Amino acid sequence: MGKPERIRIARGWEKAPLVLKHARVLNVFSGSIDACDVAIADGFVVGLGDYEGTVEIDLGGMYVSPGFIDGHVHIESSMLTPPQFARTVVPWGTTAVVADPHEIANVLGVKGVRYMIDSARRAPLDVLMMVPSCVPTTPFETAGATIGPADVKRLLKNPGVLGLGEVMDYPQVLAGGSAVLAKIDAVGSRPVDGHSPAVEKKDLCAYVGAGIRTDHECRTPEELTERVRLGQYVHLREGSHTRNLLALMPAVNIHNSRRVTFCTDDKHPADIRVEGHISRNVELAIQNGVDPVEAVRMATLNVANCYGLADRGAVAPGYRADLVVFDDLNRIRPAAVFKDGVLVAKDGTALFEAKPYACGSVERSVRVRPDKVSLDLRLSGPVVKVIGLDPRNASTTKLVRTVKVEGGLFAFDPARDILKLAVIERHRNTGNVGLGLVEGYRLRGGAVAMTIAHDSHNLIVIGDSDRDMHVAIAKTVAIGGGIVLVKDGVVAESLPLEVGGIMTTADASVVVERLEAMRKVIRTMGVDPDLDDPFLALAFLSLPVIPELKLTDMGLFDVPAFKLVAIEE
Repeated sequence: MGKPERIRIARGWEKAPLVLKHARVLNVFSGSIDACDVAIADGFVVGLGDYEGTVEIDLGGMYVSPGFIDGHVHIESSMLTPPQFARTVVPWGTTAVVADPHEIANVLGVKGVRYMIDSARRAPLDVLMMVPSCVPTTPFETAGATIGPADVKRLLKNPGVLGLGEVMDYPQVLAGGSAVLAKIDAVGSRPVDGHSPAVEKKDLCAYVGAGIRTDHECRTPEELTERVRLGQYVHLREGSHTRNLLALMPAVNIHNSRRVTFCTDDKHPADIRVEGHISRNVELAIQNGVDPVEAVRMATLNVANCYGLADRGAVAPGYRADLVVFDDLNRIRPAAVFKDGVLVAKDGTALFEAKPYACGSVERSVRVRPDKVSLDLRLSGPVVKVIGLDPRNASTTKLVRTVKVEGGLFAFDPARDILKLAVIERHRNTGNVGLGLVEGYRLRGGAVAMTIAHDSHNLIVIGDSDRDMHVAIAKTVAIGGGIVLVKDGVVAESLPLEVGGIMTTADASVVVERLEAMRKVIRTMGVDPDLDDPFLALAFLSLPVIPELKLTDMGLFDVPAFKLVAIEE
């Protein structure tokens, strides 16, 4: 069917193949809620008004919204491959995501990005890929691959690629680093995502002026206001561990809301199952005083405008028929989701399968000799720097503490909440082991090991005894990567993640079940109940681009100073 046929249907000369009757359309252009029918043909909305259809669905006054768009997400953080991820989020009304696959890229490079692009085509979810800009994220850690300016140019030729992913190495941007600027220049007028925590004033002007369009790392209303004032779009984030929407909402007003969008960034499937996906952002905004149509606009048209997606983001003639149907503005529970005019989810259930996709080339990525790993943390004195965990954010604090030292080695003190942390290089079998200390995790009688450790995804392990940490390391390597929980010297729970050590092709229900089992066990081991997600909290302790103190396989890293530092004061 072409435009002439759609024009005849729009004029009422012919029946539409599908009409949603008696709808209440959230009109993101006018700000109104319009009572009308929605005529659909050839995957597009062709008319709003009074229409007849070959197939008619009576909505009985239910609301119809454009399909929600996640402005920034790392699919890998769901631990699901793109088709399984689609089965998880589409029933919540998400019909498109702007995805930055820098997690798999830091493990497998261009091969990993191509895997994500190809596998994403196997489900009714538009996955608009951004080429990862920081692989590795910094020179102070060991990643599994490198993506340079030439790789960026080649990947941009792929029709599944939209622009450049978040530019996390903001110090290099501010220093005028040729490599990072070459990547930004390579995308031309295409969108470039940002990542600029704590950057402000003239430095922020320089960063934005380099061509960086968005930011999702705002922590205060003042930071949001400053970024919008300088022309950026700001994503309000509600992930599993990092949640900024309520903190930033006071800065959103009628004058700047068109530059505000929503994202999840990193969200586990268990949380999506309970809370929703972008639907949760919309719901929270409405519950906190934002006009319902404005909240929907942030989740749809604003994101589309930000990324130049001219054919989506609205329920209007000529726009894709990506639609969400629900009956309560205060509790977004989609009764139906349409993708390109096809019903793909109903009453919270996906109506499509995740088509199998061969992934042998992205497996067997963990290269560690457990018997060669030493966890001895040598200290010449008891006064040390300690990573202070923030239970509700990816940022940390830099603490100075006095610890127990026996025979020149750190010794765990049951009276103190200070645990040993190790990051073990797992891509090239270099033998690198970074060692540090963490306050605020509160684990007792065991250890947790994971090959999810942002952003280079080395093997990270935390525990109150070297014995349990070694057991966790060995099991993680044996299962080809994943999450392992050890209690009293025995493996209590594990989740194998065979794809790059960070994802599985298993159904989301398997991941949810295993994570829930691990959460129950880890809570009995004293882990801080204020931690929304104990596993994501651990994963972010190796992320050297979010302040303040982090650990990589090369050692303790001071983010504001942007350098490796000694653990001893």
